Amino acid sequence: MPNMIKIRFPHSYFEDLGESVRLIWRNTLYADFEKKLLARAIKKKFGVKPDVKAEDGHLIINVDNPDVESFIAFLIQNNLGQLLRNRYTGRKVIYIHEGMGIPLLGYNAFGLIDRGTNLIQVRGSSGCNLSCIFCSVDEGPYSRTRILDYVVDIDHLMRWFDEVARFKGKGLEAHLDGQGEPLLYPFIVELVQALKEHPNVDVVSMQSNGVLLNDKLVEELAEAGLDRINLSVHSLNPEKAKMLMGMKNYDLNHVLDMAEALVNAGIDVLIAPVIIFGVNDDEAKAFIEFARKIGAGKRWPALGFQNYVPYRFGRNPVIAKPVPFKRFYEWLRDLERKTGMRPLVLKPEHFGMHRRRFIPLAFKIGEIVKVEIVLPGRIEGEMLGVARNRLIEIINTSAEVGDKVKVKIVSTRHGIYVATPV
Repeated sequence: MPNMIKIRFPHSYFEDLGESVRLIWRNTLYADFEKKLLARAIKKKFGVKPDVKAEDGHLIINVDNPDVESFIAFLIQNNLGQLLRNRYTGRKVIYIHEGMGIPLLGYNAFGLIDRGTNLIQVRGSSGCNLSCIFCSVDEGPYSRTRILDYVVDIDHLMRWFDEVARFKGKGLEAHLDGQGEPLLYPFIVELVQALKEHPNVDVVSMQSNGVLLNDKLVEELAEAGLDRINLSVHSLNPEKAKMLMGMKNYDLNHVLDMAEALVNAGIDVLIAPVIIFGVNDDEAKAFIEFARKIGAGKRWPALGFQNYVPYRFGRNPVIAKPVPFKRFYEWLRDLERKTGMRPLVLKPEHFGMHRRRFIPLAFKIGEIVKVEIVLPGRIEGEMLGVARNRLIEIINTSAEVGDKVKVKIVSTRHGIYVATPV
């Protein structure tokens, strides 16, 4: 009987799917490899066709030649980028690294966003593990519009962050958010640590739905230096929470347990419900009581109630009736009076936010620019182009990657550039 070669990569494990093996990488990404193709490659290289399977997290190949291990490792790593998928959305993932020359300013779905304050939004990936019924960008496993996801290599992300931070100055808050769930980023702990160690960063915060948290990850995030999590919890009723989160397997009790674990680990928690009047506004006092119970809001406000707002490319359910912000703020002030919980009407100064000079805009509205198409976008008819070391989202286009086209800049808000074909 031939010897068996057992292969396992760092931060990864294999699953057997019958006709193929699945490599799970850092719990958030995966790639499937057909067994017959791996066996065929080994036969072509070494003259022997082996059996291939996955067992106990390892890739098992029954051959005697020890050189097969390095060959298969090279083969898998070399093809990983083409096969990579998001474990929660199932969508194809584009892995963006330094060698691609992709700027990380200018686009909304990944990279960095400067809105003229001392807070810099850091977006390492896209995609979400939930499908909230009011999601502003139609994210999650049940999305009807999002066709792919992105992951940015941490070294590439930190090089760009360093440039932005040096321009913006000291006393920054690095806020991890995005079009989806930041905990899907495969290097989340390393990113928190790298940001916290940056000399211009005072605070590292994160937006999260909390589902992917566990005791080990909470401990790792605390040790890495995470200061605060804005926790998206939209109901304290388990069945209503499942409905709002759009997932039948949503475990509210787990998320509430993790909220308490975060506080106990020294990470401040801000409970951030989206309020849909007539659906969950009657739970406001219960949210306040929960925040008090776990000791949320030690350094920052304990609650950040948000008013539901419909968006053009979001999911806007019929049960969600928009309420004017004037009425929403009156509701918040009434809650402050009745419960004594303050502040509920939040202002930038509650988070130490203040105005800072914007990174200068690279384009003007109405300007005609020649761009090179470098990536597909997240929805049909959208592509990403590069000009002047900035990304530009080009909408309503039939251009393909590699094309050089002229576009007209139609939006530059907060350094996020949108253009249409000329």
